[in-house]
Amino acid sequence: MTTNMKYKTKPLDCWQWGKELRLEAYQEFLKGHEEGKLMVLGCAATPYGMLAGLGDFVFLAGEPYGASVAADPPFSIPCMETYEAKGYSRDMCGYMRNFLGSMFLDKYYFTGGSFPKFDFAWSVRHCPAGHPKWHQIVSEYQDIPMNYIDDETMLAVDGDPEHRIDYVAGQYLDTIEWMEKVTGRTYDDEKGIEAMRTYFRNESLWGEICLLNGAIPAPLDIKSMFALMPISMLRRHEKIATDFLTTLRDEMKDRIANEIAAVATERYRMCMLTPPPWSFLKVFRYLETFGVVFVGTYVYLINSGEVKFLLDEGEAVPATVPEERPGWPEMKNREDLCRTIARWRAEHPFQSHLDIRKKEYIIIYNHWHGNAYLLLMNRGCVPMTTSMYDFQRDMQAHGIPVAMFEGNFADCRDIDETGVLDRLEAFLEGQGIQKLPSL
Repeated sequence: MTTNMKYKTKPLDCWQWGKELRLEAYQEFLKGHEEGKLMVLGCAATPYGMLAGLGDFVFLAGEPYGASVAADPPFSIPCMETYEAKGYSRDMCGYMRNFLGSMFLDKYYFTGGSFPKFDFAWSVRHCPAGHPKWHQIVSEYQDIPMNYIDDETMLAVDGDPEHRIDYVAGQYLDTIEWMEKVTGRTYDDEKGIEAMRTYFRNESLWGEICLLNGAIPAPLDIKSMFALMPISMLRRHEKIATDFLTTLRDEMKDRIANEIAAVATERYRMCMLTPPPWSFLKVFRYLETFGVVFVGTYVYLINSGEVKFLLDEGEAVPATVPEERPGWPEMKNREDLCRTIARWRAEHPFQSHLDIRKKEYIIIYNHWHGNAYLLLMNRGCVPMTTSMYDFQRDMQAHGIPVAMFEGNFADCRDIDETGVLDRLEAFLEGQGIQKLPSL
């Protein structure tokens, strides 16, 4: 029998451990209050490690929960219909609609039991899709306090950045006092500092893991990356996440050294900018039958991890943790902690302006040895879709083939699966990529 296998392949040795750690993060909400832990709502980009200064806590980031719900249409559709029946608009954030619908139904996705009751909501402003307004609805519905940080202080803006960093650091200090007031707990500076050190380390590790996928063949496919990414997104402050991510990184290096591929028939490498349509992840497995491997997506390179883009050199390298960066002081107290977080957020790639982001897209594409970009015109996140055609033109001006489709990352009702597959097959045919013969 003729085989199409080109590279060796095998499952990740740490795969089962990763699945267990991911599920643990969500199951903690079943017993959080019983164990005396604070239960806090926020967004995934929040520097939530600093909550450790209040003691043990469980943090639920709304986006990965909304994505998990979206990936299961029989659960997701009733959630969104319940949300819409309350009079809220269908053109709002798709994650928000799944999350709020789950809350209104009083059904927690991972158990089928009651939706968790939070002690408070706290986050950074983060996203112009309206995350604070999302959490305000939760705050009013559950009658819990909320507090938000206004932190869009990109250093790419002209002028002295120090006053902007001072402004944000002051908000974090005020937030600590607010947390002490609403919880009745005393903030322990050292515990907050230590948890944020772990948080920074794990962000760097996940960024390094993503960069390792520039190897040929790619040691990890994007669907597996999506499955493991919540460990970095939800457990960045935990030492066990450091242990897992270190193990995963080392296994990636071993796979690279031994040319062990995620997709044995790899012959065409595609990159993304955004999250995928979560209800349609099978598209990645289907395209593997063409020898296509998706090597990464920009958003989770810098929204579960951190890398350093060297714009002049055209390179992306693993990020150094803040206290090891030249000129950054050691964190010794809450003032140091808050200023470090403010400066780190300001210099993080997530804060890049669009012109700089265009350069980053090209850099990571080259690093991943991409053959094409796949862009999603996402009905579920209007800000994410802003400038997408501009990005497309810029990529094409750099000679990068671009495929594009319309859909919704969190609403299965807004994606034409057959139409998307037809469009992608036509694109690949234009690139000279045909479906591989069956094994």
